[in-house]
This record gives sequence, structure tokens and C-alpha cells, in this order.
Amino acid sequence: LNGASMLFGYLLTNTPQIFSDVRTYWSPESIEKATGWKPEGRAAAGLLDLRNSGSTTLDGAGKAVRDGKNVIKPWYELTEEDREATLEATTFHPASTGYFRGGGFSTHFRTSGEMPVTMCRINLVRGLGPVLQIAEGYTVELPDEVAFTIEERTNIEWPTTWFVPNLTGEGAFKSVYDVMNNWGANHGAISYGHIGGQLITLASMLRIPVNMHNVPEERIFRPKAWSLFGTESLEAADFRACQTFGPMYR
Repeated sequence: LNGASMLFGYLLTNTPQIFSDVRTYWSPESIEKATGWKPEGRAAAGLLDLRNSGSTTLDGAGKAVRDGKNVIKPWYELTEEDREATLEATTFHPASTGYFRGGGFSTHFRTSGEMPVTMCRINLVRGLGPVLQIAEGYTVELPDEVAFTIEERTNIEWPTTWFVPNLTGEGAFKSVYDVMNNWGANHGAISYGHIGGQLITLASMLRIPVNMHNVPEERIFRPKAWSLFGTESLEAADFRACQTFGPMYR
């Protein structure tokens, strides 16, 4: 399921996908209590600590630059400067033998810049089949001493991305906590860019209902036949349409 989620993002963008555990919700109060720093800007309402056990794509460091902004590029657009900056931002650490009994190394970086990203996950529901959830948002940076303190609460040698989903004030996107509380598992595939609309279209083509998303209505396209299953509650109509038409592949 994680691999399929990453494949969706890769095929839509041609960019490497960050794979992370959805580790922890940090409220602004918890961050201030643990570090003495009051979150501001995009992080003012709290954040999700995305941290994979040991490794993820090094491109997730966000050190590639386009038009002066941190981005994740397709491999064929990377420059020598991008590669050098990415490796410089990455440190290699002996793996935790509690997790990796064979040893080896873990890679650590902190994702740079306020990059637009989309996190998705396919979940498998018995009796229903696959469902897709989507959260668009931004990566954020924290002051070094704050980031270090929070990283120590889990594993400081693992790659770290601080993620703030775009909130809508409704449903699963009332708060950052609600996003994590409604997430299907502690994993997510993170793609550069706000590609939620494309994921929704792809899911409809494959007859996979979307149970949770924060994509503005004007960026959503599904086949016209979906309107025959209802025009008010589009989420429920999506489930009915996918169930009626059946999976594209079995």
C-alpha cells in the first residue's frame, strides 16, 4: 500500500517520493513546553513530525533550487550544485540495532524551505477495498535548537520533515491534530507540489474512493457520470460511484 501510494505520486510528477512514518502531532503548546519556543508562521497551529526509520529519498532534504526556491526535482533536472547541497545536508549514522539488527547506516536531514507538498496514503478496508486519503500542505523549518530537542524525543539519526497540512475548518481538516487522528496508518507518501486534484482524478479512473482530502473544489475533476450518484455530498457520491462501477483492475 505504501509502495502504491508512492507510485501514484511518482507517476504524476516524475519526482522522488518521500516516505515517512507519521510519527507525532506536536501542538503549539507542547512545542513551547518542550523547547521554550512559541511556534509562529505556518507552524503556529502545530505540526506533524514525519520521520522514517533509517532512510528516505535524499531529495527530501529540499536542497535542490529552482528560481530561488527549495524544490524536489525530477532526477534529470538535478544540477551538480543540487547534488552537492543535498549530500552536504545529509549525515550518516550507525543504525539503531533495536530496529536494524544487521547494522548498517541511517541517513539524517531536515527538509529545507516551505515547500508545497501532498501527503497521501492508500488504506485497505475489509468489505470495501482500497480507499485513498490526501492532505495538501507545506513543509516548515524550525530553529536548530528546537528541531534538535524534538528530534531527540524519537530518533535524531533519522530523516525529518516537519509538515503542516492546509486546514479548512471542517471535518478531518479542522485542526492539525484532526488530520493525524483521521489518518489510516502511521505512514505517508509525500510528493512535491499540491497534486491532490490529480490524485483524485487518478483515483476515480481506478475506482478508488477518496475518504479524506483538503483539495479546493475548483481543482477537482471526476468523470461526469459521478454526478448521477449525488451532487451535494461529493465524498459519499464518490464511494457510491466507485462501488457501482467496480475496480478497474482485480
